[in-house]
Amino acid sequence: MKVRVLSVGTKMPAWVQEGVAQYEKRMQSDLDFSLIEIPMAKRSKNSNIDQCIQKESDALLAAIPSSDYVVALDVDGKSFSTESLARKIVKFRQEGDNLSLLVGGPDGLGASCLARSNERWSLSALTLPHPLVRVVITEQFYRAISIINGHPYHRS
Repeated sequence: MKVRVLSVGTKMPAWVQEGVAQYEKRMQSDLDFSLIEIPMAKRSKNSNIDQCIQKESDALLAAIPSSDYVVALDVDGKSFSTESLARKIVKFRQEGDNLSLLVGGPDGLGASCLARSNERWSLSALTLPHPLVRVVITEQFYRAISIINGHPYHRS
């Protein structure tokens, strides 16, 4: 099973890169996990935000393999526990699905990304900064893999 996190934005702070790399390394033997950065549309005070969102959405959609199961990370998405994520991973593995998770830019995902998604997930009712989302989603996949493997990292 491949999991791709397609995230708008490049040039993340070192702590983000280190956090993502740490969890990717821990699960490399259990899950083919990758983070793919999509350049953010250039914004200025005169930018048309809808055009910026559409440009980012077009780039996200172009990066999704056509056969992937697509999940949009969205504040209005469904929230669930890490245990539920572990069950979803088991199901995706059994069905042979690869997964693409979409993380929008500062203004969110466009309607075309939401329309392409099979599901919408929410990490929190709180608004999280996009760099932190990368670390949180990577850690949660590691934690879910730990649950599946009976590793003591997760303590419920």
